[in-house]
Amino acid sequence: MAKGYWIVRLDVTDQVKYDAYRAVNGAAFKKYGARFLVRGGPFEKKLGTARQHNVVLEFPSYEDAVACYESPEYAEAIAARDDGAELDLVIVGGYDGPQP
Repeated sequence: MAKGYWIVRLDVTDQVKYDAYRAVNGAAFKKYGARFLVRGGPFEKKLGTARQHNVVLEFPSYEDAVACYESPEYAEAIAARDDGAELDLVIVGGYDGPQP
């Protein structure tokens, strides 16, 4: 079964609110088996627009990735973040097919 991923790009607009979000988001991530593959770090914008931070979370399946986002635990984290960040978030299914 292919894994699922959250790809998130964000700009923190209120550090206190974003810290409150980070303090509680772990409950949802743990429940749904999330693992950070990218959490900040250096980057180079080559095309398009960039944000301050990039995050990639891996889940055991696409279904787990969607369920985590829709969970009451993650709703609590969203409420804690409030308007503390501007972000883009997509949930995508992984690929288990042949490679070049």
